[in-house]
Amino acid sequence: MTALTSLLLLALAVPAVFSCAYLLLFTILSAKNPPPPPSSKRLRFDVIVPAHNESSVIRRTVLSLKAIDWPADRYRVLVVADNCTDDTAALARIAGATVLERHNDALRGKGYALDHAFSASRAEGWADAVVVIDADAEVSPNLLEACASRIERGAQAVQVHYGILNPMASWRTRLLTIAKASFHIVRSRARERLGLSCGIRGNGWCVTHRLLIEVPYQAFSLTEDLEYSITLGLAGHRVHYADEAFSNADMVTGGEIAGKQRQRWEDGRFAMIRANTGTVLRAAFTMPSKVCLDIACDLLVLPLSYVALSVVALLGLAAVGVLAFSVSTTWLWLGLACLLSIVTYVMRGWQLSGLGKQGLIDLARAPFFIAWKVVLMLKRREGKGWVRTDREVP
Repeated sequence: MTALTSLLLLALAVPAVFSCAYLLLFTILSAKNPPPPPSSKRLRFDVIVPAHNESSVIRRTVLSLKAIDWPADRYRVLVVADNCTDDTAALARIAGATVLERHNDALRGKGYALDHAFSASRAEGWADAVVVIDADAEVSPNLLEACASRIERGAQAVQVHYGILNPMASWRTRLLTIAKASFHIVRSRARERLGLSCGIRGNGWCVTHRLLIEVPYQAFSLTEDLEYSITLGLAGHRVHYADEAFSNADMVTGGEIAGKQRQRWEDGRFAMIRANTGTVLRAAFTMPSKVCLDIACDLLVLPLSYVALSVVALLGLAAVGVLAFSVSTTWLWLGLACLLSIVTYVMRGWQLSGLGKQGLIDLARAPFFIAWKVVLMLKRREGKGWVRTDREVP
């Protein structure tokens, strides 16, 4: 039994230690990076908003984009009204956007809407780069400045901070705000410091037309952002992180709606892990490429709730092994070190979230949130495709 217990502990410890060491390294390197010098404000941008039946929020988003601090004759707001059955297109036009209406029952999804807009923008030859903003987002006035200052210094792809617009709506949105601060800010700052790719996060990302010509956009999966990030990494490009700008979007508060959204995200991520980890890992050593190596590591590190569960299992089995089968206490110390790493990572996310005392109180609900996710992932899945998240704003 001692040998069997040690084998089980080894199987639990290897992924747990790898994941926690990875997260701890990024936590240590998560100090704020200085922004680059100001741009010349000469670049031209097409700001693209993919929208499917977004009449409740599209006006707010377009008005936010129209208020960007950038010469008005050097950027356009393009809304892709994709297979809409409501008045999204009309409302976007009234708010001041140029609208591209797309109808295709066979090819449906955010990826197809983006491909349509990118092709239209490239065909006109007016813009130097495109920026993608979610239909329920509000952006910082310096959005285009943050992208332009990096593009003028050699960047071809940029991701601004993607945060939550309504963090105080519920305990769930506050926990997700802390999670996003950990996942987006902590990891992205460290990657920028190390010259790695922060990846594309679906909202608030920018690529030049030069890059789109070199690496065509062909990402049509449930997680089209991660898919294109991998494609860029394999092509030798990294996504730069613009910490000083943001595009914040609404997060649903209800458990049922949030559950469906979470299922789609994690199903898509696991599909990407199965399809691409081996390819990216091989490229990391054959190219060689530190960007691909980090992308492979990122794919291998599962969402934090799963890492936490593996650490709890390691600690539990180690305690039983020490007490009942006289296994080495090293396993217990490894589990405690992993737990401390996770706590450090989460607390850094809490610190950067700006939620203060209320966010700290809400972290006590984290075990219930993890349990909800486990139950959620065991449930029957819905069909694939671009399923619009029900909005909770007027």
